[in-house]
Amino acid sequence: MIRLQGYQIVELIYSGSKTLIYRGQRLSDRQPVLVKLLKTEYPSFAELVRFRNQYTIAQALDLPGVVQPLALEDYRNQYALVMPDEGYESLASQPALSIASFLATAIQLTHTLQGLHRHRVIHKDIKPQNILIHPETQHVKLIDFSLSSLLPKENPVLQSPSVLEGTLAYLAPEQTGRMNRGIDYRTDFYALGVTFYELLTGQLPFQTTDPMELVHCHIAQQPLPPSAVNPAIPAGLNDLILKLMAKTAEDRYQSAFGLLYDLEHCQKTWQTQGNIPIFVLGGRDICDRFTIPEKLYGRDREVATLLSAFDRVASPSPSPLSLPPSPSPSPPPHGSSELMLVTGFSGIGKTALVNEIHKPIVRQRGYFIKGKFDQYQRDIPFSAFVQALRDLMRQLLTEPTETVQAWKSAILTALSENGQILIDVIPELELVIGPQPPATEISGIAAQNRFNLLFQRFIQVFTTAAHPLVIFLDDLQWVDSASLKLIQLLIGETETDYLLLIGAYRDNEVFPAHPLMLTLEEIQKTQATVNTITLAPLDEGSLNELVADTLSCPLEQARPLTDLVFQKTGGNPFFTTQFLKSLYQDGLISFDYPPLALSDSSVGPPLVSGNGRGWQCDIAQVRALAASGNVVEFMAARLQRLSPQTQTILKLAACIGNQFDLATLAIVYEKDPTETATDLWQALQEGLILPQSEVYKFYLTPVTHHSLPTTSPLYKFLHDRVQQAAYTLIPEAEKQSTHLTIGRLLLENTAQMELEEHIFEIVNQLNMGAALITDRVERETLAQLNLNAGRKAKLSTAYAAAVNYFAAGLTGVEGWQRQYLLTLALHEEAAEAAYLNGDFEPMSQWLDAIFENAATLLDSV
Repeated sequence: MIRLQGYQIVELIYSGSKTLIYRGQRLSDRQPVLVKLLKTEYPSFAELVRFRNQYTIAQALDLPGVVQPLALEDYRNQYALVMPDEGYESLASQPALSIASFLATAIQLTHTLQGLHRHRVIHKDIKPQNILIHPETQHVKLIDFSLSSLLPKENPVLQSPSVLEGTLAYLAPEQTGRMNRGIDYRTDFYALGVTFYELLTGQLPFQTTDPMELVHCHIAQQPLPPSAVNPAIPAGLNDLILKLMAKTAEDRYQSAFGLLYDLEHCQKTWQTQGNIPIFVLGGRDICDRFTIPEKLYGRDREVATLLSAFDRVASPSPSPLSLPPSPSPSPPPHGSSELMLVTGFSGIGKTALVNEIHKPIVRQRGYFIKGKFDQYQRDIPFSAFVQALRDLMRQLLTEPTETVQAWKSAILTALSENGQILIDVIPELELVIGPQPPATEISGIAAQNRFNLLFQRFIQVFTTAAHPLVIFLDDLQWVDSASLKLIQLLIGETETDYLLLIGAYRDNEVFPAHPLMLTLEEIQKTQATVNTITLAPLDEGSLNELVADTLSCPLEQARPLTDLVFQKTGGNPFFTTQFLKSLYQDGLISFDYPPLALSDSSVGPPLVSGNGRGWQCDIAQVRALAASGNVVEFMAARLQRLSPQTQTILKLAACIGNQFDLATLAIVYEKDPTETATDLWQALQEGLILPQSEVYKFYLTPVTHHSLPTTSPLYKFLHDRVQQAAYTLIPEAEKQSTHLTIGRLLLENTAQMELEEHIFEIVNQLNMGAALITDRVERETLAQLNLNAGRKAKLSTAYAAAVNYFAAGLTGVEGWQRQYLLTLALHEEAAEAAYLNGDFEPMSQWLDAIFENAATLLDSV
């Protein structure tokens, strides 16, 4: 029995796979309580985040259908959640419900859901186990807000099915991270539908226990109608449940009020007729939330082209395996490899199109990884590849132990004794294969060949019939030369089966002599399969569909606003969505509630009829705003409406990169992580910054527990144009000093043993402000850092980046007389890197400088 200060614990009443619940009393007032603990003695940080989150959210909700916790107490290495003991029991332990009992329960649950959504809370884990019912009063309450969100929308991160947030059997398709859709309040309707299905049929809609197969069922398979399982379920109720379980949020109920109205109709009809015939669902489904649909408009042909490419690469269809295939004496059937290029202007929808490929990847049990080149970090070699492969390693680490062991064996076989070379580039690889011995040192072309061969072999481990691999590299217009060579190797020079490499770039930002275009020419000469999808702006018809769906009105009624939006945005999807959001935030689009009460219900907003119903738009004021404008200027104006603190933090984040973590941001913001997260919160609520894991929830309230995060929350900008707009808020005269300050703070706060891992990020910031450094010691330190960065880039065979670092280092040294060894080292390294990169003229200049200034014959040699 546990001992918790201030409480008398009486008995253990529940022992699940992850949690324990005890019954007891609070000593101060003898109130009966339930105490919930995590079962493991040393919980992970993610488990602590969720435990803390359920207290943070539930204690702020004053709703009759929600169990409000009494306290969150520190207990050993974790938390203890204290709740009132009011005699409720889990709905999962109850016998099958009659139709009448079910409807009474469902109506109560929907009332509670309506309250949650009114408080802008998404529950994200509705299931019978999280629903309590009082055995005498039949009153129903909802518990467990561990996964709940206070953001209007979350963008799920792709993870292994075994570690997805929520309970897999009740998971909405968009929660899987494989639907090209965000998570919003309508996600709860899907889980509610699965719960209703189970309560009425006694079974779940999808019977498989295989995680990946279950994910595929949620996103692509229609369930057996509940009335086919239990013929006693009336037809009208059957259809209501299936509407809740629609695959896309747009096809579900759009408001708890609309669902509640239909459930009350079902209850009245059942009470008066003993049956519920089919009726028009959603007749009063009024949604007052401004939501822009996430489906793709006008892209059917392009989606079909992309999916066909994956089918070609993944063919022949693999058997459903979950482990890497074992060696076979007979050669396996081959798929193929292909490079698919997606081009178009910024904001045209390239990333949204590529994300449509998730569904067939799930069917084929493949892996999807992505990386993004950064406009302000172009000197970091392999940045997008490294981002993608680090993500792949994190996905592998969430697989079952036997699967991880199988991958470990396959990777070690492919890399032999050279694993450390890739660990230096992909640190997470060490967590999969363990520490590796130092590799044999070689240099020059031999080093480049070895590195490329290892990278190729490493990627080929994951390109099999059982697991096709899709690598998405975004923003190729900012690609580094080392990455281009690797792309050429993977697609043009070697046979890598079951690989689809997708590259997106802005065709208006490249030119015939751009390194990307030259590389693509070379790849095409090798007879490799290269295809291109060029995305044009949305035509007025597609744009009108988007506007009409957003405002829930007929196409003709949306036309005047569509014309103005098209005039402003030219059919650019990103600009369009941001402009519509701006109109809503400025009150030019609003939801109208005339004072007409419903005669038969008081559970929600009044129903409006005729022209006064629903969304309204002030066309005259919109017309004044619809003059053409630059999207970056438009986004910058939006950012300037944020608080000064949030603007400041976004400027710093933009300097760091498209992705950034809280620890780094807190260093350059010069505040502690909790204050930093608080000042960033407004940008998250506006959807301008997207959290990349649930760790951000730990900072929603002041940190009191002794176990501080071991993992820093990771964020990314909604879009490059948002990052660019934030960067433009920094006055031109202050950009250099801002980068210099960031570099100094990062260097000062990075431990010596971690310096090599973060060398590129630090040196890039310092180099952008190097002209402002006047102190001789600091200039020498930066020259040494550039030497270290250049050597690391050279080891990765990123010779162009290495040349840039060595050249930058040479601008900071005092000269041969004052800093002979450092100057000599920089000249030697720069000359070698230039030779390896084919830059012979600067190579000769640096060699001549050595010959002129070398102190010894050996130095000249």
